[in-house]
Amino acid sequence: MGFSTVPCNEFVEVLGSKAPVPGGGGASALVGAVGTALGNMVGALTVGKKKYADVEEEMKELMAKATTLQDELLHLIERDAEVFEPLSKAYGMPRETEEEKAEKARVMEIVLKDACSVPMEIMEKCCEAIDLIVEFAAKGSALAISDAGVGAAFCKAALEGASLNVYINTKSMKNREYAEELNKKCDEMLAVYTVKADEIFRNVLGRLKA
Repeated sequence: MGFSTVPCNEFVEVLGSKAPVPGGGGASALVGAVGTALGNMVGALTVGKKKYADVEEEMKELMAKATTLQDELLHLIERDAEVFEPLSKAYGMPRETEEEKAEKARVMEIVLKDACSVPMEIMEKCCEAIDLIVEFAAKGSALAISDAGVGAAFCKAALEGASLNVYINTKSMKNREYAEELNKKCDEMLAVYTVKADEIFRNVLGRLKA
């Protein structure tokens, strides 16, 4: 199943079942794509308006970047499902003998590393999207400001959701140096970009309630 192309109701139905994929990683990628698209929506509602003629070219550039991110995040829904399958199989490997235990441990390290790569990339894309939404919110049409706020909230949720999918895999790694390196990268992205997303949301809320 191509999870990025099925109808919404089918995706949600499978997500809510006992099927191994999609899970939190794929859901995070989807939410990130939706959040990015909301930023893009602000740009689309700004371009062509006389009032915002001075920022039109900048809006077009932001929209081009956002469109690329949307597509990349949708692709990561599929990639997340792809990297989970080997991990699922590795968990089921026998470990009766010392040789089997050693082989399972070796394979687990490889597949855990791969399983971390996708949520890490989702996090990176969400950070990029939040940077774009900062600009959409500040310079885009005031009529679409609420959409920028929702986009920021969604990208923050996707960022945090993807981080949990990194942490659950690094927790099982035997190579603690590598695990802590990944954890540190996650920690740094969360520290910077949850704050940025919250600032966008607060600014939007303040403008709406002023």
